[in-house]
Amino acid sequence: MTGAAPAARSRPPVVPGAPRPDKLTVGAGIAAALPATVRAKAEAAGAHDWLRGLPQLVAEIQEDWAVTVGRVYADATEALVAEATMADGSPAVLKLIVPRLGNAAANEITVLRLAGGDGCARLLRHDVARQALLVEKLGPSLSELGLPVGRRLEILCDVASRVWRPVPDAGLPTGAAKGAWLGAFITDLWERLGRPCAERTVTHALACAERRVAAHDDERAVLVHGDVHQWNTLRGADGFRLVDPDGLLAEPEYDLGVLMREDPVELMAADPRDRSRWLAARTGLDETAVWEWGVVERVSTGLVLTQVGLQPVATQMLAAADAIAAMST
Repeated sequence: MTGAAPAARSRPPVVPGAPRPDKLTVGAGIAAALPATVRAKAEAAGAHDWLRGLPQLVAEIQEDWAVTVGRVYADATEALVAEATMADGSPAVLKLIVPRLGNAAANEITVLRLAGGDGCARLLRHDVARQALLVEKLGPSLSELGLPVGRRLEILCDVASRVWRPVPDAGLPTGAAKGAWLGAFITDLWERLGRPCAERTVTHALACAERRVAAHDDERAVLVHGDVHQWNTLRGADGFRLVDPDGLLAEPEYDLGVLMREDPVELMAADPRDRSRWLAARTGLDETAVWEWGVVERVSTGLVLTQVGLQPVATQMLAAADAIAAMST
C-alpha cells in the first residue's frame, strides 16, 4: 500500500477533453490495421501527417462522439473504415477519409445528407474539419453475395437511380468540372507511371472526356453518386444502399459509366458495347454518354489502381481500355 501513492502522484495531469492514454493506445492499434491500399493512397497524396496522427485522431473521435471503435475493414481503399458502437449500443461505421486535393469529405457528407437514407446509407455524425463520418451499419456488400454480373448490374442501376434528383444549389462539383479534371489527371498520371497503356488509349479517353464536358447541361444535371460499384453497394433491411459517394451534379449517365469500367474481363468476353446498350435501355438514358463516361472512368481508374498496386484488376482494366481504343480508331 505504501508504494502505491508515489506512483499515483507521478502520473501526468489530466487535461480536460484530452483522450485518456488507454484510448490512445487503442487508437494506435486501430491505425496499425490500416489497409495497405489506403496507406499507399495516403502516401501518394502526401498525407504523411494524417498517417502519423491517425492514432490520436481515432482516440479523439472515440472520446468526442462517445463511440467504441472496433474491427477495421480490410477491403477499404480510400479511408480508414471500422466498426463502431454508439453509446446506446447501436452499431455504426466510422470512416476517416484520407486528405487529398478537393473536398472529398465535404462532398460525401453533402450527398449523404441530401439522400437522407434513400439510396445511400444514413449519416449519423460528421466532422468536415477532421474528414470524419459516422454512418449506419449495413449488411454484406454486393461483392460478397456471389451474384452473376447481369443481376449485379440490375441492382446497381436500380440503387443508383434512387440517388438521382435535382439539387441545383448543393455546391457540389459539376460533371463538366469532373470531366476536365479527369482529362488532366489521366495525362499526368499516365506519364508519371511510365505510360502503362497505349498512347491512343489516352487520346481516346481525352476525346471522350472533352465531349462529356461540352455536353454538360445544368438544367439536366442531377445528384449522382460518382462511384457506383459492387463494393460500395451494401444490403440493408429495405434493400441495397450505396456508401462512399464522390458526389457530383452531372448527367446521370456518369454513374452508369462507372459500371462500364467494372468487371473488365467479363466486359471484353462479348461486344463491350452490349453493356452500355443494356444500361441505357434499363434506365432510359443516352447510350453514347454511358459509353463515353465508361471510357474515361476505365482509363482513370486503371491508372489509379496501377499506382496503388491493386492487381490483377489494374492490368485487366487497362487491357480492356487498350482493346476498346484500338477498336475505336
